[in-house]
Amino acid sequence: MKIGVLGSGLMGKEAARDLVSNPGVSAVGLADIDIKRAQAVCEQLDSPKLTAYQVNASDVGELANYMSEFDVIINALFYSFNEIVAKTAIEVGVSSVDLGGHIGHMTDKVLALQKEAQAAGVTLIPDLGVAPGMINILSGYGAEKLDKLNAIQIFVGGIPVRPEPPFEYNHVFSMEGVLDHYTDPSLIVRGGIKQEVESLTEVETVHFEKFGPLEAFHTSGGTSTLSLSYPTIETLEYKTIRYPGHAEKFKLLVDLNLTRMDYEVEVRGQKINPREVLLKVLDPIVDLKDKDDAVLLRVKVSGEKDGIPTTFDYEMTTFKDREKNVTAMARATANTISVVAQMIGDGTIAKAGVYPPERIVPGDKYIKEMAKRGVLIKETSNHTKKHVKI
Repeated sequence: MKIGVLGSGLMGKEAARDLVSNPGVSAVGLADIDIKRAQAVCEQLDSPKLTAYQVNASDVGELANYMSEFDVIINALFYSFNEIVAKTAIEVGVSSVDLGGHIGHMTDKVLALQKEAQAAGVTLIPDLGVAPGMINILSGYGAEKLDKLNAIQIFVGGIPVRPEPPFEYNHVFSMEGVLDHYTDPSLIVRGGIKQEVESLTEVETVHFEKFGPLEAFHTSGGTSTLSLSYPTIETLEYKTIRYPGHAEKFKLLVDLNLTRMDYEVEVRGQKINPREVLLKVLDPIVDLKDKDDAVLLRVKVSGEKDGIPTTFDYEMTTFKDREKNVTAMARATANTISVVAQMIGDGTIAKAGVYPPERIVPGDKYIKEMAKRGVLIKETSNHTKKHVKI
């Protein structure tokens, strides 16, 4: 199979690394608007399967010419490109996967292309990062094992192994995206009713092995498509994991209007967006650089099996690969999208149309494939048979 990657940033690079290491992949393209950046990654990965391309993803013609050369496209660009890439995939008859971006209803725009994708005979799967992505696949896997689904509770966080003040946080993807998740409201389901709660609120303490007490709080985008896939669910919540005190500090920045995109102040006769200033100030402070990071994940899927209350728990703790100098977030994210792209390429996933991960990715095979890549997801269950007294 031939797989093309859009974007030679961290996630694109690591997806390409995984693709070239697998015998079933015969050719890999790595496209970027900056050809030198793509070439540098190709030289570093040093594989005869890998070729650099110069592509301006805003130019539909350039995008179509590149995408048409492959069986499957991995879109590792910023989520604002997800709709144009999905539409182009349908136009040229190529399957496509993306890293998600439920902010601004971008994933909804991709899902709306269902009929067009079916007619073109292609498979499109959005939201294939960690959250959304891995959490969707695991939620779907747990849900299909139950006769009745009642609740999905999700906790995920990418954090530094050794936190430093003032935020005890280092960003492992776009800081702009982080601010989006902290600013927009969080969609949840309580008592079977969809509702929105303010992000950075309802802070609770969580514990993971090898870590002290951590905190978890609501952030936007995490529940992704799960409320659509499971419309009768009673409880659905997603919380982000950080070190204690993080939410309070960022909540202050939000309350001071420093994260708003639609807001300007006048300084010395010039209109300035405080968010742009904040991003410039934050970047050097929260840059991960060469520090070690970890990704923590817990998905609890509860309901009934054979008339018995049952919960399936999925838990993962992944650390940076120091030998390859690959962050934990890149390991978890890039391997997820690469594994699913290859499932489409080899026919494991063959259904045409647009589907969220929980509806189409086989969880058992996904867990096995991630384990081959050193990303270990542990499943536990409390399902027990009823004891009948005679």
